[in-house]
Amino acid sequence: MKLIEPTMEYDRQIQAYRREFLEAGGSMDGCGSLRRFETTKEWLDQVEALKRPETTPPHWVPSTQYIYVRESDNKMVGVIQIRHCFNEFLEKYAGHIGYSVCPSERRKGYATQMLKLVLPECKALGIDRVLISCVQGNEGSKRTILHNGGVYESTVFEPKEGVHLERYWIDIRDN
Repeated sequence: MKLIEPTMEYDRQIQAYRREFLEAGGSMDGCGSLRRFETTKEWLDQVEALKRPETTPPHWVPSTQYIYVRESDNKMVGVIQIRHCFNEFLEKYAGHIGYSVCPSERRKGYATQMLKLVLPECKALGIDRVLISCVQGNEGSKRTILHNGGVYESTVFEPKEGVHLERYWIDIRDN
């Protein structure tokens, strides 16, 4: 398994990932705006713009996007995004990291491994403590966070989506 920054080489797989989520009605966490973009090129243009503060749109924050690829068949099975800093929404609700695993690839440990692999990237960005949230009752995501050293802080209500979010911190200073 490997984390890589997305490229047009993965166009068909990115579109298949998007379709599977849209058909399943999933939230596509960690994908940025992939849900809204009809083409991979549009999404990749946004991914590129979000890498640098000077090209990040207002009310957004710089971020780094990865896809998680199974090396045995070069299949994209997940996505994960690091937000380099907070805006008001991220600080209260979403955190530094968002991730998702393709519905057909869940319950194989991919999310846990993907999060483990991205934590050193967070540290390289100067993030010492990583905030991650998950919807209350999402036991898979909760276990993923806990397996990576997450410590529960609080639960908050996010009014726009009408969900309770559990907030966890992972201290990576000594890793």
